[in-house]
Amino acid sequence: MTVEPLLIAELLALGAAVGFLAGLLGVGGGMLLVPFVTFILSNRGVDGGLAVKMAIATSMATILFTSLSSVRAHQARGAVRWDLVRTIAPGIVVGGLLAGAGVFALVDGRWLALFFAGFIGLMATQMLAARPPRPSHTLPGPLGQGVAGGVIGLLSGLVGAGGAFLSVPFMTRGHVPIHQAVGTSAALGFPIALANTAGYLVAGAGLPAALPGAVGYLYLPALAIVSAASVLLAPVGARVSHRMNVRQLKRVFALLLYALAAYMLHKALRG
Repeated sequence: MTVEPLLIAELLALGAAVGFLAGLLGVGGGMLLVPFVTFILSNRGVDGGLAVKMAIATSMATILFTSLSSVRAHQARGAVRWDLVRTIAPGIVVGGLLAGAGVFALVDGRWLALFFAGFIGLMATQMLAARPPRPSHTLPGPLGQGVAGGVIGLLSGLVGAGGAFLSVPFMTRGHVPIHQAVGTSAALGFPIALANTAGYLVAGAGLPAALPGAVGYLYLPALAIVSAASVLLAPVGARVSHRMNVRQLKRVFALLLYALAAYMLHKALRG
């Protein structure tokens, strides 16, 4: 498998940016990865709808590696609620497999692009609002937590994200302290990524390779290069965050997300 030098440089830069921003702002990489990988693949002749699906699947697969690095850091601070991981993860696995192996393959790539545009537009709005969720409810029992996990796994699989956009608010509303909610969400990222990636592999098993190095919906060069660069740069971003005005940076990043949402909307409308 030969990967052109320009593509390697693009993916290294993207992985470094994703890792640095994840450490700096605590945001998931999918919000950046999906639009940029879509752009990279589209410029190399991949059909627009397929490029969106490959970008989502590849973004999700990178979480297999980044979540392990993240959960180690949270576990060292005692911030992972493993009791919640045990009750939420089974539903996540079911929802992730359903998304990756079923819904993902059936939904047209244009609708996924439209859904993703709405998703990151909402994330940008929440980032600008900067209002932390108010813990006003109690968590449901194990069955309810499993059902919530199913919803988190399903929706995460459709946008290529690690699920923190749903799992953190779900837990904080149930009186879980925010640092424990974030740490537990990091631990839940691995089963989300594992289940959805397995589903993508099943759904894309019969697809011809869109590019050299593609296996179904997964683009392996992007997976390898972006994962390596992001894991290396995330700790750097975390250190820098303690020296900078992160609130102002989040506002700038929110504007970038609006631009990326507009790009994905453009891809959806152009088909």
